[in-house]
Amino acid sequence: MKSYILSLSLLTGSLLFTGCVSKKQFVGLQADYGKLQTENSDLKRSYQDAQLQLAECRTSGKSLEDRLVEARKNNDELRSAYSALQGSLDKSLLQNSQGNVNISKLVDEINASNRFIKQLVETKSKSDSLNLVLTTNLTRSLSREELKDVDVQVLKGVVYISLADNMLYKSGSYEVNERAGETLSKIAKIIMDYRDYDVLVEGNTDPDRISRANIRNNWDLSALRASSVVQVLQNSYGVDPKRLTAAGRGEYNPIADNSTALGKQRNRRTQIIVTPKLDQFMELIDKAPETTD
Repeated sequence: MKSYILSLSLLTGSLLFTGCVSKKQFVGLQADYGKLQTENSDLKRSYQDAQLQLAECRTSGKSLEDRLVEARKNNDELRSAYSALQGSLDKSLLQNSQGNVNISKLVDEINASNRFIKQLVETKSKSDSLNLVLTTNLTRSLSREELKDVDVQVLKGVVYISLADNMLYKSGSYEVNERAGETLSKIAKIIMDYRDYDVLVEGNTDPDRISRANIRNNWDLSALRASSVVQVLQNSYGVDPKRLTAAGRGEYNPIADNSTALGKQRNRRTQIIVTPKLDQFMELIDKAPETTD
């Protein structure tokens, strides 16, 4: 721009110092002068445009710097958020891994418990089936007349064979009479067939006082009656005495009202209780799976 002004000045100066020129030359110089003025105007506009563009560029550059600073700030915030998320993820993965271990242990314990319960159920089912067969075989072996004095029931997995005292003993006595021998032989045969069962013989009386020199009270009478039946089963019919237990309940285990003669008669009874060996169930319980807290 400065060189253009200098050229224009030199041209004007040359016109002033040359003095006289021809008309043709003057017209040419005027044309050149007009052209230079036009170019000068164009240059001024170009210069102004350039200045405006420079200002816009500077403004735009300032805006870009601000945006760059903001972008860097956002990037730092994103990095912090990412680190926090990564930490949370690592913690969650660790907890999930521990949770999976605990769940796996719990599943193992549940499976072990299910197997134990299944084994108990199977054992009980087997015991119930054997009890049913035992009861069926016993009732089939007894005559109709014997069944009047013998009651056979299965209660809570235990077989109860209840015998009336007038069928087994004389009144006030504990010695087993001959009439009872045939019935006890049939019961003994069934007991012998089920060697995995224990046998408890339990004597029961009514509350009437006993008046015999060698029997102090109903406790003695009930225990002596049970002992007599146990010895008949052992000595006369070969039942293993290790399977037998004699017990007396006296008058304290009634099944009927003692205010009537019929009630007292029902309460005077001897029960042969056939049960699965408890040690089998205790072994199962000992094998129960342990659980962790």
